[in-house]
Amino acid sequence: MREYLLTLCITAAVTYLLTGPVRKFAIVAGAMPEIRARDVHREPTPRLGGIAMFFGLCAGLLTAGHLTNLGQLFEKSNEPRALLSGAALIWLIGVLDDKFEIDALIKLGGQMIAAGVMVMQGLTILWLPVPGVGTVALTQWQGTLLTVALVVITINAVNFVDGLDGLAAGMVCIAAAAFFMYAYRIWYSYGIEAAAPATLFAAILMGMCLGFLPHNMHPARIFMGDSGSMLIGLVLAAGAISITGQVDPDSLFGGSERSTVHQMVPVYIPLVMPLTIIAIPAADLILAIVRRTWRGQSPFAADRGHLHHRLLEIGHSHSRAVLIMYFWSALIGFGALTYSVNSASMWIVLGVVILSALGLVLLLLPRFTPRAPRWAEAFVPPRYRRRRRAALAAAPDASVPADPGAADDDHRTPVAAGVSGVNGATAVGPRARLADRSRSR
Repeated sequence: MREYLLTLCITAAVTYLLTGPVRKFAIVAGAMPEIRARDVHREPTPRLGGIAMFFGLCAGLLTAGHLTNLGQLFEKSNEPRALLSGAALIWLIGVLDDKFEIDALIKLGGQMIAAGVMVMQGLTILWLPVPGVGTVALTQWQGTLLTVALVVITINAVNFVDGLDGLAAGMVCIAAAAFFMYAYRIWYSYGIEAAAPATLFAAILMGMCLGFLPHNMHPARIFMGDSGSMLIGLVLAAGAISITGQVDPDSLFGGSERSTVHQMVPVYIPLVMPLTIIAIPAADLILAIVRRTWRGQSPFAADRGHLHHRLLEIGHSHSRAVLIMYFWSALIGFGALTYSVNSASMWIVLGVVILSALGLVLLLLPRFTPRAPRWAEAFVPPRYRRRRRAALAAAPDASVPADPGAADDDHRTPVAAGVSGVNGATAVGPRARLADRSRSR
């Protein structure tokens, strides 16, 4: 566990430290497009955050390769090298798209090629556990097609959900955390070495997302762009492919294949075609394809009909919409993980039902602002404090709020690129955090 945590921390540190210089480079390189009709942000913001995430991935793999236990993984398995090869290719395509806006079909072809590169190096699905049937061995062509399809679906699902500040990175981080717990349990509890690559991929993926999130939370100072969203989607798919199609179910428990797989149905809930760990992005992807084709548009045509856009339309603020998506991702991912550990407990099902009801209540109350008790006011944002709300009510015409962080982010006006004060234009200089003292003198 210590080596996994060390790899995670180094990946997060490298990603965090490189994001600032990458942001300045993106502004100089002109990777800061004008605001489009479908965009939610109101200030031109640089992209290319995937550059820092890719170097974080490289740092994580390099660190793991020099550790005592994880270093043996690189000698026994070629999967880390396969991941790095596919990630480098998909990252390069994403960088070109962030800068030059390449065609959607070209990106799709690049995604398929990146998946094919990983298959050629051994990162592929060899068999599938089918409940009631047993372990079904796949031919080379079947495994290749299934692997490519899984990679393409996961990449586009993560790419489609990347529409709000911190949304994609946070949701993938939550999914990676649930996936890491499951893979580590398989590797440590049952001593199955084939689950070690998936555990390593999940730890590195968490580090990439955690290192980038401080720069990407609302209001975001940099976007990951396609270079980042496609990259983390590929890493997430690689971990699922590694453990789903290469860990033999018979090595977990004794008995025949059919009885083993039948008993292990709950355990495979977080694994098979990782539908649970990317349930929200996958649902958004399917709904987007159906919606666009129904209108006679291309499935790759951009619009404002995604789930996060609908949350904003019904009245949720930007931050609350992101937290709601986090909530549902955590509920589905960790609920499936808990059920896989102990499927006989009805308390787990009851807890998931109660939390689901709570989530529905939050969805139906977009304008509800909770008030923290007085003893907790020092630990919550200013907009949740009673004193702050009373001061705003007493002086509604104040030109400058007492706390800049308490301003409503939904009432900002669009600002063109190059205007002083926008997220992109302040990248090369210090960001103002305190009010100008000269005005008070």
